[in-house]
Amino acid sequence: MKAEHLEILVEEPSMEAFLQELLPRLLADRASYQTYVYQGKQDLLSKLESRLHGYADWIPEHWRIVVLVDRDDDSCEELKQTMETAAERAGLETRTRAGGPVWQVVNRIAVEELEAWYFGDWNAVCEEYPDVPAGIPRKSPYRDCDAIAGGTWEALERILQRAGYFAGGLRKIELARAIGSRIDPGANTSGSFCTFRDALLEAVA
Repeated sequence: MKAEHLEILVEEPSMEAFLQELLPRLLADRASYQTYVYQGKQDLLSKLESRLHGYADWIPEHWRIVVLVDRDDDSCEELKQTMETAAERAGLETRTRAGGPVWQVVNRIAVEELEAWYFGDWNAVCEEYPDVPAGIPRKSPYRDCDAIAGGTWEALERILQRAGYFAGGLRKIELARAIGSRIDPGANTSGSFCTFRDALLEAVA
């Protein structure tokens, strides 16, 4: 059954800001959505099972729940299993367990964090901040945007500051809104972004 509404749980405000700009273009009025922000990943994970239990009591058939967290330095497999277990204990079917389009919850991980998705569409960064070098994705440290060493937001901050932006430090929410409004969902090279994008498009297809 096609999803008509998405409940999206995120760990922090910059992801919400990014999605508020991206989702109207990605979903194109095919579904409504609501985002809920937690006070960090541990806050979200500690409350996830309880939140999902609440949904299990009343969630309509045409709703889907999307849980999105950064990997940071965690094991991707262990983090995903934690999220899957919370849904299973709540009695909800995940996309991973269902193995097909009929599911209630999808768990997705930004590898290693949201800013990797910006590296995945460097044209969007250049459009918003035209003084940054256009050739960044061709340099070896940045060719795989999901494997940038030393932290993606720190790497992005250095590049932006060298180009004359954010001299006082990266303002993550401002940046998220700016890049979210420009990013091309079909052109992003981040594998974790594409996995997130494809789950949402499958849900509303």
